Amino acid sequence: MNLRFWKYQGTGNDFVMIDNRGQKLEDQLSKEQVGFLCDRRMGIGADGLILLSDSEEYDFKMIYYNADGGESTMCGNGGRCLVAFAHFRGIEKDAYEFEAIDGLHHASLDAGIVDLEMIAPHSYRKLNGKSSWINTGSPHYVGFEKDSLSDLDVYGQGKAIRYDEAYAAGGGTNVNFVNVLEPGRLRVRTYERGVEDETLSCGTGVTACAYIYKLEQAPDLQQIDIQTEGGNLSVRILEKDGQEKVILSGPATYVFEGEVRI
Repeated sequence: MNLRFWKYQGTGNDFVMIDNRGQKLEDQLSKEQVGFLCDRRMGIGADGLILLSDSEEYDFKMIYYNADGGESTMCGNGGRCLVAFAHFRGIEKDAYEFEAIDGLHHASLDAGIVDLEMIAPHSYRKLNGKSSWINTGSPHYVGFEKDSLSDLDVYGQGKAIRYDEAYAAGGGTNVNFVNVLEPGRLRVRTYERGVEDETLSCGTGVTACAYIYKLEQAPDLQQIDIQTEGGNLSVRILEKDGQEKVILSGPATYVFEGEVRI
């Protein structure tokens, strides 16, 4: 089978994109094949694979696979990249509605910057003095660190928390470490489950960090800026008609395209 693919990245979080409309590749691709496409030595190389798929109700459907080949929960940077890819593939609109595994999302694209409305964060719980847990479409541990993240063993500490028995029932958790650089500005490093390594950025992760930071430390802020290893993102937390709107914003960039045989 020959596949046409496109590569996109959002602050270093990179994805293999396939236009799946009319193809039903979700019924054809095996876990091993998806893992091969994402492999950085043997395949194309990516943190995940995303299918731009048909939707009966909305502009399109997002089907997301982690780099290990398994279908996964929501990916914020992936969703932003998919909006840019959908626009590139001819779905040109001022505002988008698309469905993902965690429900309906609204988004817009302007000059390469994608604003993506996330689902309402839920299941928040405080773990101890410095760490909390929340679900922003994917499960996230958030730990605030006093020392600089530059010398932190993100892989070692992240892996230990990701596989902790406390999170086993939910398939493990993503792990984020946070420095507060100044009021309203955070630095975040993330260990992602499914990739099983540190990634340069994680959209649902920075959303979790920003939301918990506002909830616990800065209730009056409406925008939190986040520095990741791959670039800068922002999260706006707004109230409208008594309901919260959580918007993840940042660049989504075309990298290259090609054809691969599997």
